[in-house]
Amino acid sequence: MAAAALLAARAGVRRVPIVLAIALAVSGAGAMLTFWAYYWSHDVGLAASLVLPLGSALLIGLSLWDWRPDRELARQLAIPFALWILATAFLVYLGFMHGGSGNAIESARSRFSGGLPTDNVIPAYFADWFYAHGHHGAAPVFPGEWLASDRPPLQTGYALQQRPWFWDQTGIDYTLIGVALQQLWVIGLWALLIAARARRVTIGLAMIAVAFSDLAIVNGFYVWPKLLPAAMLLAVAAIVLTPLWSQSRHDWRIAVLLGALAALAMLGHGSSVFGIIPLALVALFRGLPDWRWLGAAVAATIVLMAPWSAYQRWGDPPGNRLDRWFLAGRLEVSDESTGHAVISAYEEAGLSGALHNKGQNFVAIAGGGPAVDQAQAAIDSLEAGNVEGAVTWTRSLLFYFLLPSLGLLLVTPVAMLLGRRRIRDRDEWRLALLAYVVLLIGAVAWGLILFGSAPARTVIHQGSYLLPILGLAAGAVGLRAVFPRFANWFVPIAALATLALYVPSFTPEPGTSYSAAAIVLAALFAALFWAVALGLNPALFRTAVRSTRGTRRSGSVPTTPRSPGTS
Repeated sequence: MAAAALLAARAGVRRVPIVLAIALAVSGAGAMLTFWAYYWSHDVGLAASLVLPLGSALLIGLSLWDWRPDRELARQLAIPFALWILATAFLVYLGFMHGGSGNAIESARSRFSGGLPTDNVIPAYFADWFYAHGHHGAAPVFPGEWLASDRPPLQTGYALQQRPWFWDQTGIDYTLIGVALQQLWVIGLWALLIAARARRVTIGLAMIAVAFSDLAIVNGFYVWPKLLPAAMLLAVAAIVLTPLWSQSRHDWRIAVLLGALAALAMLGHGSSVFGIIPLALVALFRGLPDWRWLGAAVAATIVLMAPWSAYQRWGDPPGNRLDRWFLAGRLEVSDESTGHAVISAYEEAGLSGALHNKGQNFVAIAGGGPAVDQAQAAIDSLEAGNVEGAVTWTRSLLFYFLLPSLGLLLVTPVAMLLGRRRIRDRDEWRLALLAYVVLLIGAVAWGLILFGSAPARTVIHQGSYLLPILGLAAGAVGLRAVFPRFANWFVPIAALATLALYVPSFTPEPGTSYSAAAIVLAALFAALFWAVALGLNPALFRTAVRSTRGTRRSGSVPTTPRSPGTS
């Protein structure tokens, strides 16, 4: 990522969101290249694992040898990378606050939400298999009869990339790699907020709102590949939801970038389609690209997706278990095609059954039915003095259901409606509205497409994590747009309240205890994250928004900062 960002800057790319999107795309492409290298043979894969980091370091060194990067641009790029590192370090020490690093993968499953499945180990399992066997021998099968072709390989590729460098039998190295990968949402969201011309404090509050949410804490530490593809989609959103779109929809190179990012999101998890659909619809509404642009985007997507699709069909068929699960409610192992499974499932359900299923999807999204039961259980536990039970039920409520997962920031749409006549910042108002539009369209598409009966129902982890991230960010941004002083204290309180739910460890590993050092380090890295996100050095932050600030009437992306009065 560092090499890609530096080379992009040297090539003349000065817009920070574009540079960050390029860095994410090149990173994902490198992971996929490593995956296919190991599939070809162990030696070729090993060469890729060695060449990519060493070659990147060499490119960085050669670039800096005869070219000095613009100091302001270097500062702009330093902020999101620093936040990514700090968010990763904070979550690692929060997760292992009660020990458990000796059995890291199991600890990740139970630390914040007990009883989670073994999905966090699946990328590591297949990374081990392809590292040792490549395409030779029988195709690998994960316990539960999950084929390698059933699970998209992006995180496996990243794990393979690190496999010769950092790996052990306790799972700690893989868990650390996984946490860093899930926290890449930091870079994607930063790109979106900068491109949308949000103010300094607004950007910091939005980053804090997501970093200290249930979504980032639980899914960031329990490293199943859900947040990673959301990082790619956030980079797409940074272009299509902001003023960058007016120029980007005429540049075929941006089309290639967006097509690659969308493909990488799908290669991270197939549910990314529920984020791609609303982004595509909003992009088309904001301005239709020409056929050349669309062709370039499709070509980039095919280049990345075609090898995996071919592997699913011919290398390890059928590779459609997740598709049949989500679209037809069929979880059992079968050679049945996805199309046949969908038709059969809807024929069995009938019109009334199908309508009921879709209704239940939207009930789950809105937080009705089971969500109400869990909220009541939390209240009953609290009234009975059972704090552990109240916290556990609240964690479950936030983990499973989309609207409840937004927590206290659910007040923002009401605040925006009440304060629509006193908008303090039009750019932030516009970003919040667009983020909510994407959330709404994505939720509708999600509710209609998913089959709807258990286990194929719209709980958060069966959709794209782009949607709740945008909901949380929009909550902070929209509140700042109308009631900035209120937002300045309300958003941090909401973040701290959520964090307080996840400090206690109710199901620790036997023989472990709270570590004073881990507590201090988690608090330290959290404080540093807040400081950098909020830009305690205004001069440092001012350079980070300079390339996207300025006049608005021309429709271009300005390069001059706002006056102090409007900041």
